[in-house]
Amino acid sequence: METVDVLGAPVACLTLAEAARTVAGFVREGRPRQVITLNPEYLYRAQSEPELMEILHRADLVTADGVGIVWAARRAGNPVPERVAGIDLLLRLAAEAGMHRWRVFLLGAAPGVAEAAGRELAARYPGLTVAGTHHGYFRPEEELAVIAKVRQSRADLLFVALGAPRQEIWAARHLEALNVPVVMGVGGSLDVLAGRVRRAPAWLRRLHLEWLGRLLMDPKRWRRQLVLPKFALLVIRRYR
Repeated sequence: METVDVLGAPVACLTLAEAARTVAGFVREGRPRQVITLNPEYLYRAQSEPELMEILHRADLVTADGVGIVWAARRAGNPVPERVAGIDLLLRLAAEAGMHRWRVFLLGAAPGVAEAAGRELAARYPGLTVAGTHHGYFRPEEELAVIAKVRQSRADLLFVALGAPRQEIWAARHLEALNVPVVMGVGGSLDVLAGRVRRAPAWLRRLHLEWLGRLLMDPKRWRRQLVLPKFALLVIRRYR
């Protein structure tokens, strides 16, 4: 798999379809793998937090989630084919799970959200088995029980919705103990699937303005969006 360097991160040169095929291969191989869909916020923090950068280098697949990563790769002279967003990859993998009768575990979000998202996935993709769900509000002392629940589910895919970078850190720390062929952070995707949050309209996504759609639908995100100009300035300075 070809990767390119974007601010020190190894980003895969794959389309969405190619990324889905790669992850499907991981499932068939069976050994624990971590997939990260990388956004600018995570990569910006990784510049000053070595643990986050190390996780990127240990991951088995890092995709360009966010137009900012695609733009940064192009600015660096290492273009990637397209954006591979977490929710889009999740849906492609759910379709594969339906065809191959894979078992899926959904972990994260508020109580009740993972269950609702699981019902939606099972309805959309007959053949997909929801092997288990658990909310993301577990306490540190409950962590071992959550890991045991995932492990006992015999899941093929574990989607973790704890928010970046917490979900990536958690997955990396417990990858072997979880013993799931593919563990992937999915941010707010479960809320979207459960109908709790609306995704930005397709026309905004085609214009590479999904970030703006999110901000308009949830103005409280403005503090998070402040990192985007900082990220852009960093890229411009690094790749003059």
